[in-house]
Amino acid sequence: SIEGFIVSTLTELGIKNGQFKVSIVKNEELNDTGIDTIRFLFSANKGIDLQEMSKVASGGETSRLMLAIKSLLAKHLALPCLVLDEIDTGVSGEIAGKIAKILTEMSSEIQLIVISHLPQVAAKATNHYKVEKKDINGKTQTLIHKLGAEERLEELAKMLSGEQISEAALENAKALMVNH
Repeated sequence: SIEGFIVSTLTELGIKNGQFKVSIVKNEELNDTGIDTIRFLFSANKGIDLQEMSKVASGGETSRLMLAIKSLLAKHLALPCLVLDEIDTGVSGEIAGKIAKILTEMSSEIQLIVISHLPQVAAKATNHYKVEKKDINGKTQTLIHKLGAEERLEELAKMLSGEQISEAALENAKALMVNH
């Protein structure tokens, strides 16, 4: 079931007591969004009643819920590509690694374009592109370019330590790349 898949994925992503339900209520009259009102109900903790996801989920919980939903879509729809913009917002450490694992699994079925600021997630990509804004002739322009192997390592190290890249950050970035 949809709900079972979402709960299972949430458990994998560290929400051990998560509950999820799709509520479908038929309206009296047809309106511009249809005849049904559909709500996603969620609880992250034991003993807490299901409530509307948008009202009770934290940023990290919302990111994990969206990843679970998009993972389900990728498994069952013949989508050529899926763009995930900061699907890892509000998480770090161990959960970031678990998100990276799910994204890697999804990428075997579908092309993913993932925008991330987490090195654990970025390190798993097949290709890396750097997007940056620069002022050129008094106008802000967005530039994008594909990174080579050394540039990938440097960008991962910057994610780990900031602009001043330490030797420890470089070693950590290499370890992340090896585990890819």
